Amino acid sequence: MAVPTDQPESNDLTEADVADGDLPGVDVAPVSAWLAENIDGAVAPFTFELIAGGHSNLTYGVTDAAGARYVLRRPPLGHVLPSAHDMGREHRIISALADTPVPVAPALGFTDDLSVNGAPFYVMGFVDGVVVRDRPTAEKELTPDARGLLAVSIVDTMAAIHAVDLDDVGLADLGRHESYIARQLKRWYGQWSSSKTRELPAVDQVHDALQARIPEQGPATIVHGDYRLDNCMVGSEGSVRAVFDWEICTLGDPLADVGLLQVYWTGPNDQPSAWVSPATTAPGFPDRAALLDRYAEVSGRDLTDIDYYVAFAFWKLACILEGVYARYVGGALGDLDHAQFDHFRVQVDNASAQAAEWMERLR
Repeated sequence: MAVPTDQPESNDLTEADVADGDLPGVDVAPVSAWLAENIDGAVAPFTFELIAGGHSNLTYGVTDAAGARYVLRRPPLGHVLPSAHDMGREHRIISALADTPVPVAPALGFTDDLSVNGAPFYVMGFVDGVVVRDRPTAEKELTPDARGLLAVSIVDTMAAIHAVDLDDVGLADLGRHESYIARQLKRWYGQWSSSKTRELPAVDQVHDALQARIPEQGPATIVHGDYRLDNCMVGSEGSVRAVFDWEICTLGDPLADVGLLQVYWTGPNDQPSAWVSPATTAPGFPDRAALLDRYAEVSGRDLTDIDYYVAFAFWKLACILEGVYARYVGGALGDLDHAQFDHFRVQVDNASAQAAEWMERLR
């Protein structure tokens, strides 16, 4: 899962790791042979490069001898949570969505044969565009008018995800349909309990408060689970060209995605969220309330309980970020100074505090 941070994003790998032609995570010879045999039209030899972004699954750009471009995804090199980083699941989801209104990269191939690369991986087609991670990128790549159009596209794409007919695309068995929030509370509180680096009473208190007043869930939909601007490839005209990072996608309550987007989105006139320097503060982007109005219009869903889902999103992110922080200070990147990871600890504190503030609104 890509993780928000006020630091430049990167995978566990760095430029130093890939110096002198070394590329951890890709066994070039067997992977190249697999690509040539299994990806239609792919021509050896291949060149590989690490694509920066995220602190979880590793993503590589691949270029073949004819100049065709692909993307390879594999699990991280370090420790992984049980059931996390399921490459087959990600590949299945984007394959199923290929003929729907949801824009995804073309799913081209998957293997769980560990003899090829030591871990399962899948390959998708390259989608041209830009990932908008910060305000300078937004201002450089998008006009103010395009930023407004992109906001509409972000919301309409989210609504399209939630409108997918599960039976039609063969994803009705992707997960349980009922009790999404209850299941999420159990999952992420379990992770918090097993990975926390210190006591943080707000996380426990908000968990109990959320559990005590779970809204009634309507019919289950696809829930992306990490839906935000920088998990999308966008065009300069202001459209979402592909949604990425389906790592924690499941079935459940679509309003969880809506609440999470509210957390990640800070319009020019919004109060700051938990995250520093968001791209959406650039002129031309609308504020959070406009996104809610658009979603209600195109989806027809009642957003009366949206404050609950925003509180839940802040709480969930606190749990996720603590897991990342615990992994790094536990030595996943070697014997490094723990102080350089303090921004994760600070974000956990901020997210848990904002979760508590949003729960207070519900009293």
